This record gives sequence, structure tokens and C-alpha cells, in this order.
Amino acid sequence: MLHISFIITFYNLPVELLIECIDSILRLSLRPSEREIIVVDDGSDNSPMNELMKYGDEIIYVRQKNGGLSSARNKGIDVATGTYLQFVDADDQLIKAPYEQCIDILRNQKDVDMVLFDFSTDLQIEIVTESVKPITGSNYMLNNNIHGSACGYLFRRIILGELRFTSGILHEDEEFTPQLLLRAEEVYPTHIKAYYYNKRENSITSSKTPYDTEKRINDREGVIIRLHELCDKLPHQDRMALKRRVAQLTMDYLYHIIIETHSSEILNQRLPRLYNKGLFPLPNAKYSKKYIWFRKMTNSNIGRIILLHTLPLLKKER
Repeated sequence: MLHISFIITFYNLPVELLIECIDSILRLSLRPSEREIIVVDDGSDNSPMNELMKYGDEIIYVRQKNGGLSSARNKGIDVATGTYLQFVDADDQLIKAPYEQCIDILRNQKDVDMVLFDFSTDLQIEIVTESVKPITGSNYMLNNNIHGSACGYLFRRIILGELRFTSGILHEDEEFTPQLLLRAEEVYPTHIKAYYYNKRENSITSSKTPYDTEKRINDREGVIIRLHELCDKLPHQDRMALKRRVAQLTMDYLYHIIIETHSSEILNQRLPRLYNKGLFPLPNAKYSKKYIWFRKMTNSNIGRIILLHTLPLLKKER
């Protein structure tokens, strides 16, 4: 029987956003027996419990000491009883009609491990019908760039095994999602824009303080190194798939150093660390046009100087 656990993580947000998030789930065609809504309050200064009383048994509210997004999601996993899991950030929403298409895949296909879908910054989405065939997670990742966010995956809970989010870091999704995909045998990759992403300017991932910038860089580096070390423990196809993802993340890591610091000194300090781990120069592979171009530019001092002078300007123009 279909049963989806929706894990909503909440911390110091306007309660109105949380209510909109919950309501977006309740609008889905799922019967009460087919859904489980878990709100994990990660130690907010003010509990939203009073405002949530109106939902009664429709939700499970869990409050814990502040431990960060990873800790809150891990708590949600431990509480969940559904066959499938869906992570939702409390300031975001599920878009009814397109998300129903994802649910229909679970209803109409057998042994679905995962449904992949896209994000939107608009709640009004035109429905697009597409025919999707299953593929293994490793095969998909070997041939495609993947979404980093764990919110873009509706997946079977049992494939998690012991996999959990690493606590205390930023960009925890980037470490979690490729490992999750490698565990999935029946993956349905869609282009359905089913998740409304509410981009907020005051989040730590957009903060420009020196401390937050350095933490983002350090945490990105740690994720890359841990995934790189995992490659050697995997079967051949899984290893090649994860190597592609590691190369993509390394490229993104260098890109963010350039646009966030504008510093040749910081870039030149970081490159030897990647080199010593076998992560730089970037692998000579044709993953994408952007990757090929970026690899060529970062392989020379002149190319890196050009990137340092042009990428921040291009970022501002966008």
C-alpha cells in the first residue's frame, strides 16, 4: 500500500510559511492512511506548536535541541514509518498537480525506488506529460548531472539502510544524494517541476561574512574528499558514476571559491590540497560543455587569472 512520510524541517521561520508548507501536502490526493506528515522543530526560539494544534492527528510534531538541518532530517528518518520518504523545507511547498504526477508513478509502476523531479520558483506550473522509463541510480548518475538537494527525490525508505546526513556541516545534501542514488535500482527521472523553492536571501548559504564563507568552502571540500575516498570501495560502475559526481562537485567548489572570495591567494592555497588528494587537475572527461571549458581554464595560471577577473562580474550581471 502507498504510504509517504513527508519530513518537514523547521527552524526560526515565520509560522505562516510552515502552515503553507503543511497545507500544500494536505491538498494532495493522498488519503490520511497514505500520508504521514512529520514536523521536526530543530530547537526554534519559539515553538510553533500552538499554531499547529488545529491539525490534530494530521501531523506528528517533534521538537529537539538545535542540531542543524542534518540532525533534524535524521530525526525525521528515525520517526518515519512510510514506505517512501519526501524531505520538504518548511519555507517551501509541494506543487499539487505536478507532484501528483510523481505520486502516480508510485501507484502505476512496480518496485519504484526513486522518482526524480525538478524545482520551481513559481507556484503556477504548466503540466507537461512525459514518458519515463526506469534506470538504475548508478547508470543515471554516470550519464547525467544530478540535483544536489535531497528535496528533489521521492524515494523508498528501505534503500537508505544506514545512510544518514552528516551532522554539523553545510552542503550536507551533496554528500547524501549521490550515495542515495547508488542504492536505487528502479529510478524514474522526470523533468516535472513539482517542488516550489522559496529562495531566501538571509540564509547561511548566502551569507557573505568571512566566517560563513570559510565554513562553506571547508564543508564543500570535506564532502568532496569523503566521496572521493568512498569511490575506491565501490564496484566499477558505481565507482565511475561517483567519480563523475566528485569531479562536478570539485568544479563547483573551485567556482564558488572564485565568486565568493575573488582571491587568487585563497584559490592557490586550496589547489595543492586538491592535488594531494588526486582531485586536481580535474579529470579529462567530456561530462558537459561547461565542465570541459572550466577544466581547460583551471589547468593554467593564465586561465585561473581570467576566471578570477570574469566570473564575479558575470555573477553580478545575472
